[in-house]
Order: sequence, then C-alpha cells, then structure tokens
Amino acid sequence: MAERRVAELGPGAACCGWNHCGRRLASGAVDGSVSVYDSHPSPSSKWQAHEQAIVNVVWLPPEYGDAVACACADGTLSLWEEVAEDDQLPAWRKRKVFEGGNCRILNVHFGLHLGSLKMVTTYSDGQIKIFELLDSLELDKWQLQADFQNVMDPVSRFGKPACTSASIAWNPRRSVSQQASFAIGFNSDSPHFNSCKIWEFEEAHQRWLPLVELGLPEDKGDRVCAVAWAPNIGRPYEIIAVATTKGIAIWHIGLNTNSDGRPSTENVALLSGHDGEVWQLEWDMGGMTLASTGGDGMVKLWQANLDGVWHEQAVLDCSGSRV
Repeated sequence: MAERRVAELGPGAACCGWNHCGRRLASGAVDGSVSVYDSHPSPSSKWQAHEQAIVNVVWLPPEYGDAVACACADGTLSLWEEVAEDDQLPAWRKRKVFEGGNCRILNVHFGLHLGSLKMVTTYSDGQIKIFELLDSLELDKWQLQADFQNVMDPVSRFGKPACTSASIAWNPRRSVSQQASFAIGFNSDSPHFNSCKIWEFEEAHQRWLPLVELGLPEDKGDRVCAVAWAPNIGRPYEIIAVATTKGIAIWHIGLNTNSDGRPSTENVALLSGHDGEVWQLEWDMGGMTLASTGGDGMVKLWQANLDGVWHEQAVLDCSGSRV
C-alpha cells in the first residue's frame, strides 16, 4: 500500500511522510510545493511552501491538529497547519519559518514529554537545537530550550564540521516517570559528531545530557545514515536500529542505569543486504518488524526469531511486489 502510493506521486516528488494514523500522506516536491493525499490518488491539497526543493516533510503529533514541518534545500524550515475558516474548505496556512543563519537546517523531529511539544532540529555545522512550543494553540510561538553539539563531552568544543545529513529518533514511550530522550547521528566529515548518541533531559538542572554512545570502539566514527527507535510494549530493554555504511546495527539498551549512571548497551545484530547506502529505517507499531530502504531501490523487512536471531523476512521491489 505504502509503496504503491509513493510510486503514484510522480517523478517530481522528493520526499514524503505519513501522518500518525497512516491515513494521510504529505509529499514534498523538487519545485518547493507540498501535496497532501487522503484516500484517493489525487491530492486533496497542494500549495507552494518554498522556492527550492523540499528535502523532508514531518507531521506534528496528532494532539496538535493537522500540521507539517517542511525542511527546504535552502536551509530553512517552515511549519504549516490545516485550518478551516468560516464556511470555506480547509486550507494550509504558514505558521512559522525557522532560518538556519550561516548554516542549513538538515532535519527535524517532534516529541512529547509531560504535555509539552519539543522540536529537535539539526544543522549543517553539527549543532542540535531543541525548541519548545509555548502555547499548544499557537504553532508560531516557540522558545529555544537548548543548543549543543552531538559529542559525548559537552564541555569540549570540536569546531564546526561539514554535515550533509542527520537522523533523529525520539523515544516513543510516553511514561510520566521516564525522562525525555532521543537518539541522533550525523553524516559529517568529523568522527566525533557521527556516532549515534542518546540524549536525555535532566529535570533537576533543566539540561540535555549525552546518556550513551551506540557504537563499537572501531565503529564510533562511522557516518550515520538512519536511526529508528522501536516502540516498546513490555520489553525490559529498548531497541534502536542504526544504519551506517557497514550495515544496520540493532542495539539493546537497558531500562535501568549501571553504577556509572548509564544504561547497559549491547549490539545484538549487524544486518546487511542493501547494495549501497541505507536511506531510511521504520519500525512497525509493535516494535517487532524493521523496514529499511536503500539506494538499491529495495525495501527489506527484518525480524528476530524466538531465539533472538535477526534475519531478513521479506524483500519488496519499488513497485511493491514481493521478491
């Protein structure tokens, strides 16, 4: 279903993203336009969001209505909301534009914690910025909460690397007792920034701290292509998938911390099979099946058997037929 709909978007589509219930698809095009598809192949809405190509489209959580964030090739980020005014049909209105300044905004991701919406943005100079929405009814009112580099030692400064992409995965668990956290990795010319790291918000001092680094000693400088955090339904550990040029690493992260204040980590599998770079990783709603797409034009589904051994479950070509 997903592969068929993406194929129908046409050659001008640059990126796309499903909303949280999987019923609406937003597509960004190389001409800077954005289209939203509902149950039929023709777009229900289309508008000009930017002058240059859209490189990423991300839906906001459903608690904030129908809204999307659009990252553009010119390095800016815009927020759009679908609203109905008077008796007119719903239309998409621009709510906010974030400028990258001397660098480009590479990616964006949203997360909820204690009723507050957080927005994680990454930049081409290796910076990470966390914004918090001040008013749930006003998508134009954001406040910068934190600004830091993706390194384990937040005190040290490593200059400004040249980053081409970044991948972000917010912890999908919504436990009141659990701190907000996300995983992030860069594709840059500096090994200090590349490796995937989990960041956690420390309530006591109101700051974000690096919790753990996901990478074997010999792999910690590898460029990260994609990151995905699996939903957790009753597991005593978290699962995070990290794609690099060496393959897709599956990590188990303990829910409790050790004596050093950090959780245990274990690399339980390294999946290979794509001919070229992995572009995207996505988990199913139960956190049992991992889907990966790559430059080879294939979609692969991965699962672990009853013994915990990960294997390739299915392969799909670009048209959606099973191989």
